[in-house]
Amino acid sequence: MPDVITTLNKLIDPEVMADMITGKIPKKIRVIPFAKVDATLEGQPGSTITVPSWGYIGDAYDVDEGADVTIEAMSTSSKTATIKKAMKGVSLTDEAVLSGYGNPVGEAANQLALSIAAKVDNDAMDALRTSTLSYDGTSAKIAYNGIVDAIDVFEEEVNTEKVLFVHPAQVTTLRKDSNFISADKYKEGVMLTGEIGMIANTRIVPSKKVVKIGYIKAESGDSGAVKIVDETATPSSGESKLSSLTAGDFWDSEERAVFVPEVNDYVVPVTAAYYLNPLVKLEQDDETEDALPAITVYLKRETNVETERKPKNRTTEITADRFYVVALSNESKVVLAKFKA
Repeated sequence: MPDVITTLNKLIDPEVMADMITGKIPKKIRVIPFAKVDATLEGQPGSTITVPSWGYIGDAYDVDEGADVTIEAMSTSSKTATIKKAMKGVSLTDEAVLSGYGNPVGEAANQLALSIAAKVDNDAMDALRTSTLSYDGTSAKIAYNGIVDAIDVFEEEVNTEKVLFVHPAQVTTLRKDSNFISADKYKEGVMLTGEIGMIANTRIVPSKKVVKIGYIKAESGDSGAVKIVDETATPSSGESKLSSLTAGDFWDSEERAVFVPEVNDYVVPVTAAYYLNPLVKLEQDDETEDALPAITVYLKRETNVETERKPKNRTTEITADRFYVVALSNESKVVLAKFKA
């Protein structure tokens, strides 16, 4: 009987691993399950997409018999988004693959899936934070009344399902609210991914991606502005080391994004740190609202896995990537609710 040789190309199959990673990604994310995935870009040329948004032509009105109706011009607004590549890689020695504890190849797939999922999910949360609709509830911690006020920013004609992303540190406050309905009281099969309960017809999903804002980006002449100095410097009045600013994250109001200030940048501390909680409409009334979802993942290429053999040190490098872009495709479906930390 001939010898049976176990080769690494049997233990590490890029196509099988790509399917494994693709299957694992949805289970490791919080925001993307509430987004639409658009794969129409796959196989198409170009790296930039245009995200359209239709304007409303206005309500209909009475027209006398025989009179002409005024013809309205339809309008659109749009923004562009550039396809990006999320990528991660690991290296496995032959010893690890052939005799390692547990399942090193399976763990590599798991780690790569987690890494790419986290990146796509981070981008989705970043996209939600670009919405200009907001509710200022910074005077109080998160509670039923504040959530209702945030919902009313939508000016809904029909009450629709929503999801509110909260920081885990806000969960205890919500659980103690008498209006909170814990997910363990739901009927079987009605809970969404990551959901812990519901309040004011809004599903609550905890995520550490929810940021606590402690500082706002500023200019040198702004009142209360603090200049960031090098960690080795001795700060004077109106200056601070970045490591000393620990009240929360840094928010760029103009770019509508979290940022990390650099030396010589200026920031203004907020009066009281607050959480920035995205409130997202999950459904729409097809008769009165645009059918576009709040956020869309435009997929250029699904997860791709490649391996490269390094014979000098008997290792195999495994890399995975995904080409995509996440965009806020319907701003009217996202309200940024601010609640006191």
